[in-house]
Amino acid sequence: MSKTILSTPAAPAAIGTYSQAVQVGTTVYLSGQIGLDPTTMTLEEGIDAQIERVLTNLQAVTQAAGGSLNDLVRVTVYLTDLAHFSKVNEAMARHLNSPYPARAAVGVASLPRGALVEMDGIMVLA
Repeated sequence: MSKTILSTPAAPAAIGTYSQAVQVGTTVYLSGQIGLDPTTMTLEEGIDAQIERVLTNLQAVTQAAGGSLNDLVRVTVYLTDLAHFSKVNEAMARHLNSPYPARAAVGVASLPRGALVEMDGIMVLA
């Protein structure tokens, strides 16, 4: 199978040697998104705004692939403070419909650009 590189200006441009997403068949692998505004490339202020921006950025990439957040089958959440895990749950409940994707949450010492949260995912298109 061949792979297709996906990108959209509605999500932040890659800040390293990676693609926003890669599609192989009906599976799309989404790179991690932090709370960067795609227009200004500046980080949103505070955990709540960053979580919302991360989900908005992921939504933009899923749409560029022809899907939505509800097509995610796996999400990994990286938090610099696991005390914010409940905020992630609340935001995901607002942005995704049940049944929810499989998920892992990982506490990390730091994230790119001083972000407080990062999420990546795997999506399967019907």
